[in-house]
Amino acid sequence: MTAHTYLAYDFPLLGAFWTMLVFFLWIMWFVLLFRIIGDIFRDDKLNGWAKTGWLVFCILLPFLGVFVYVIARGKNMGRREVKQARAQQQDFNAYIRETASGGPPSSVDELARLSEIHDHGDITDEEFRRAKDLVLTGHGPAQHSGSTAHTSRG
Repeated sequence: MTAHTYLAYDFPLLGAFWTMLVFFLWIMWFVLLFRIIGDIFRDDKLNGWAKTGWLVFCILLPFLGVFVYVIARGKNMGRREVKQARAQQQDFNAYIRETASGGPPSSVDELARLSEIHDHGDITDEEFRRAKDLVLTGHGPAQHSGSTAHTSRG
C-alpha cells in the first residue's frame, strides 16, 4: 500500500469523509441521469427516434452520454425546466382560485339572488316565479353554470 492509502486509514475520520464524498457523487450522478432522462421525454421538439437515440446513448454509455447531452442540449434543458415550473405554478394558482371561489352557486344561493333582484324591482312577479320554478326543478343556473335564470332591466 502507498503512503496515501495508509494516511486515509490511519485517520478513520478521513476514511469516512472519502466514503461519504464518493457516495454523494454517485447520488448526484444518478440525480443528473434521471433529470436528463426526464428532459428527453419532456422535449416536444425531439421526435421519437431522436428520443430513443438519446435514451439509448445515456443508458448504454452513461458517463459519455450524459456529458454529451449536457454539452449539446444543456442550455435548452434549463429553459424547458423553467417553462414546466411556470406551467405548474399557473395550474396551481388556477386551482387555488377555483377552490377559493367555492365552486358553482347552490340552489339556495340562486334563490337568495332571485329574491334580492325581485326586491329591487329588476324583475316582475311573473319572471320571479318562473325563475324560482326553474331553480327548484333543477333546470336553473345552479345546475347549468354560465346561464342565467333572470333578465335584468336596465
